Amino acid sequence: MCALVVLGVTGAAHAATPSTGGVAYGSSTARHLGDRIPLKRGMSGHDVKILQDALTRLGRPVPLTGTFGPQTQRALRSWEHLAKRRVNGRVDRGDLVALRRAFDPTVITPPVLGATATINADGTATPPAGAPQVIADLFTAANRIATLPYRYGGGHKSFDDTAYDCSGSVGYALHGAGLLDHTVDSTMLESFGEDGPGAWITIYANADHTFMTVAGVRFDTSGQSAAGTRWQPAERATKGFVVRHPAGL
Repeated sequence: MCALVVLGVTGAAHAATPSTGGVAYGSSTARHLGDRIPLKRGMSGHDVKILQDALTRLGRPVPLTGTFGPQTQRALRSWEHLAKRRVNGRVDRGDLVALRRAFDPTVITPPVLGATATINADGTATPPAGAPQVIADLFTAANRIATLPYRYGGGHKSFDDTAYDCSGSVGYALHGAGLLDHTVDSTMLESFGEDGPGAWITIYANADHTFMTVAGVRFDTSGQSAAGTRWQPAERATKGFVVRHPAGL
């Protein structure tokens, strides 16, 4: 319920202080892009997976293996060239700043049009080719309620309902992707996940309303009556919203 009380690239927007500590090669406990600087070929860990997800989101698709191999290095070099960075195939402090800028929370439209989901004539949406399974699952869930009616409080007593309000809608889609195990209101979503925009999912929440963008399209009850669906083009004002994302996405 929008005001009812009933609650990476992720790393590209995480304000972790870069360090050179930790394991240089092999697996690592680094959770955010920037935990290890430089990040380079031969290293592995969650921060590498976030880099791979970011490169994929920026139009340089690579498998999300968590291992920095030659394919990831080539993709990074390609992005560095496009971003007018020093082309060395490793993530340094300057690359971190540029990657974070690419996911500025005030810019909702995706940086690469080819990575944008498609809104279909029947009101459903199709994720872009190569999207992670969790994103495909989110679209499958969201499509089930995309054209259902709006009702204040809908989707709060249970995820299974006949109508959904703003947070009920967002919560249902996140639940369908395995990212949420209980119903939420918009205020609770202000502290969900991690701070800042995500590579695939960005949630906008305040005490009165919530919506999210996924793969460059918006899932939002605001505007649904005119569009005929909760899926809509991503552009809309975001001032006054807390910006969050699921960890790793």
